[in-house]
Amino acid sequence: MRIPLPPVPLPDDLAAIAREYDDGTREPAEPRAAATVVLLRDGSAESSGSPEVYLLRRHVTMDFAGGMCVFPGGGVDPRDFDASVQWAGPSPQEWAESLGCDEELARALVCAAVRETFEESGVLLAGASPDEVVADTTGEDWEADRVALESRELAMTDFLARRGLVLRTDLLGVWDGWQTPVFEPKRYRTWFFVAHLPEGQRTRDVSTESDAVVWMPAAEAADRADAGTLAMLPPTYLTCLEVGQHGTAGEVFAAAEGRTVDMFTPAVEPLGEGFTLSMPDRLRPLVAARRGASS
Repeated sequence: MRIPLPPVPLPDDLAAIAREYDDGTREPAEPRAAATVVLLRDGSAESSGSPEVYLLRRHVTMDFAGGMCVFPGGGVDPRDFDASVQWAGPSPQEWAESLGCDEELARALVCAAVRETFEESGVLLAGASPDEVVADTTGEDWEADRVALESRELAMTDFLARRGLVLRTDLLGVWDGWQTPVFEPKRYRTWFFVAHLPEGQRTRDVSTESDAVVWMPAAEAADRADAGTLAMLPPTYLTCLEVGQHGTAGEVFAAAEGRTVDMFTPAVEPLGEGFTLSMPDRLRPLVAARRGASS
């Protein structure tokens, strides 16, 4: 499956529908809050010189982003709002300032980011103290808890409390925020985080929503998407493109330091004689350079 990459030409009829949302003729669907995590590790000496990212290919039967390669993530669960969760690292208020939302939602987004990463990769950003991180989550007891979290039989707060763990929110960094265009019937307001694979832990192909997983240099993932051998939605592609400008996972975290989220909603804009969807201004030069090189 090949998905057009930015700048994506829009059919005239879709551009006309988008204008109806802009002028109030149509009412857009309410977006659901979600969190996604760009899980990183340093690449090998033989890799393309960019950090590797963990990608899952969603089942083609999924009603959202079917067949797409995505980062671990998903919608915020009501129980992610539990204020009694054990917490280490920046406070919910500090996260609220970085994420551009209120404190209650910020807490839920961070919890959702950690929970979804564990559910979809087996990687747990938590430890027995603010200075520790779980070293191994591959045992049968860990897998039973992961499945219970995924099925919503177990809440994240209860899972951590029972195991005597705290969320290591300092292991996350803020990266970006994307909101589904107004004309889509199913919409998400998604906060993008970055996280380094903890030492000793390893990813596992465990998500029930994916049929394949892979570690791949971010730059190579963008190249494969351009070549049509990897299907990605524009936000995933653009994130791989931006992350791939850095040489190591540490450099990505340094770039994330001090970042704040200004939620971006792609809008219709002119493209030649037609139309396309907009992208954040900071990413336009990266896309222009690639399109120029490939023309």
